Amino acid sequence: MDTSRRTFLTIAATASALALIPVDAAVGATTAAPGLAGPLPLDAARRPRLTNLAHLRFLLADVPVTASAEHTTFGIDTRPTVRAPWTYADAGGAGGFRRVGGGNRDAVTGYWSQGAYNADDIARAAVVLLRDWKATGDAQSRDEARDLLRSLAFLQTATGPNAGRVVLWQQEDGTLNPSAIPVELPDPSDSAESYWLARSVWAFGEGYAAFRREDAAFAEFLLARLHLCLDALGRESLGRAGQWVRSDGRRLPAWLIAGGADATAEAMLGLSAAAEAGDSRSRGALQTYGEGVAAMATDPRAGWPFGAVLPWTGSLGFWHAWGSAAPEALARAGAVLRRRDWTTAAAADAGRFTPQVLAAGGPSNAWAPLPAEAQIAYGAHGRVAGAVAAGGEGHRLLAGLAAGWFFGANTAGIPTYDPATGVTFDGVETDGRVNRNSGAESTIHGLLTMLLLDANRDIAQIATSITGLSSHSGLRVIDAETARLSPGGTVVRPAGGAWTGEGNLSGGAYVQVPRGEWVEFDVTEVGGILHGLIWRQAADAGDAVWEVFRGRRRLWTTKTSAGGTGDRGLTEADGMLVPQLLGGDLPAEQVTVRCTSRGDVRLDALVIQPRVVSAVYATTTGSAVLYANGSRSDERVAPLAPGSGRAYDADGSQHGQAAQGGRVRVRGEGFTITRG
Repeated sequence: MDTSRRTFLTIAATASALALIPVDAAVGATTAAPGLAGPLPLDAARRPRLTNLAHLRFLLADVPVTASAEHTTFGIDTRPTVRAPWTYADAGGAGGFRRVGGGNRDAVTGYWSQGAYNADDIARAAVVLLRDWKATGDAQSRDEARDLLRSLAFLQTATGPNAGRVVLWQQEDGTLNPSAIPVELPDPSDSAESYWLARSVWAFGEGYAAFRREDAAFAEFLLARLHLCLDALGRESLGRAGQWVRSDGRRLPAWLIAGGADATAEAMLGLSAAAEAGDSRSRGALQTYGEGVAAMATDPRAGWPFGAVLPWTGSLGFWHAWGSAAPEALARAGAVLRRRDWTTAAAADAGRFTPQVLAAGGPSNAWAPLPAEAQIAYGAHGRVAGAVAAGGEGHRLLAGLAAGWFFGANTAGIPTYDPATGVTFDGVETDGRVNRNSGAESTIHGLLTMLLLDANRDIAQIATSITGLSSHSGLRVIDAETARLSPGGTVVRPAGGAWTGEGNLSGGAYVQVPRGEWVEFDVTEVGGILHGLIWRQAADAGDAVWEVFRGRRRLWTTKTSAGGTGDRGLTEADGMLVPQLLGGDLPAEQVTVRCTSRGDVRLDALVIQPRVVSAVYATTTGSAVLYANGSRSDERVAPLAPGSGRAYDADGSQHGQAAQGGRVRVRGEGFTITRG
């Protein structure tokens, strides 16, 4: 079970993402499972598959269920037991794991304040087992997938005003808990559409496609439950299809599930599977939702967020790892419906944004708008899946580098997945601290990645050869409060902290720059691309005038708005905190950048994007290096490590050898990967 988007956003400004995961719950099931071993050889002949379901199966429990007017499932009369994964698994001192529910456990009733099991993890675990069954023919995976889908169906409300929606939490004895503590929205959890309803669509859709020729009766049951989901969505998001709301100056779709491309994209994965299997109703819903998710794509030439698909209508300045399925979903749906514009958006996310993520040090949990927070399996899997689905030759290499996170290319420099046990750690902090717990979500997304690697051995070869991240050079930030201020500039540290309602102020502060006052930054990066980060206001607040000087000579100037975002519409707060591309070329020497207020400017930072960002990976055979070009013209740079490779456009197409005259050639807006 992941922290909900809303809960994560509430805490993001003040707490590590790893702090959201229980580290040492007082009471839990005490069955032990093997811990993560040290680095192990990954010779393909000795270990033909990376996917190991042992830890996921350790998490699974039998759950008794009793039919009621609102909740029932397939075959409940003859088999009143289903299966579900425990939400968390805390690492024990002896190297094993203790299965733990969500929240606190009542010593008298044995009930968790949230529950032992949840619909989010049940749905995604079912997808893992379905895909493993289809990849290997394993009957155990098939049977476990069936029981998980039966479990998910029991959580779905079958009748009444909430029919089609899904209860999130369930206790060990099968009792449902519609209103958890702490409260999560919607409350009760089946009172409106939700992330877990979207994931139910994913699981039911893939389940229907998988069982259609194996068990017709069960497949028809799953299709009926999928249609029941669509009935519920039709009363909310699907019923708003085609409605747009102008929000902070941008036209946003009002028909995304729970307001997000993140949740909607996961539903699209199930709809794509069902549509391919011939379900016309799923095909229609896929068309509708695909239009909405595609509308959240961004223009990589406009700067931040570098071609990423924004995950949430609540903010134009926030990308998070829970949105990672959007490029994969657009690529798959685009292939099913022959929508080239969708596959193009997916390729831009994979070919432009993913290199920026890797050059920033890996899959940080959030860019809000600057990369921060811990790194988790969910985010790493999303980068891999999106790149694989994008389909270009170069995208496959990017997928291999992104998957290296599981084998050592992370802030801790250690493997976070063990193919000998199937354990995936719950995450690594920005300072390298490791959360060695292994709950359901981390396990699931680790396994979804391994299934992709097993199906694409060329990508697996790259990923498993990686042993660490040697260096990286991505965005650099100069906080305004650390720069030179004219006498009238004032540093402001909001009492409520860094969180603005839609993003985080860099350094937790900004500089109030009245008309005529200025802030100066010293920039030492050669040829960098500049972005100004202003906390813009909803009302007109004038402009910020930006000037770049070499000594006393002004090289160029531009201006950006300090306000004028207008009605917030679907977003969560007035105004917005989004880097604005300043453009212009920087010379090969130090410059001074001055921001002068022509109104009321709330200046947060100057963001410097190297013209060519990079990441250097240690591998078993030398080094692999990623170079990604943020400019439109080809660049030739000094090699960061010996090796050969190819240059690629952002769409993944190959454009010749990387090495030319002792330099590395990087295509305009493209990337190059060399391997030694």
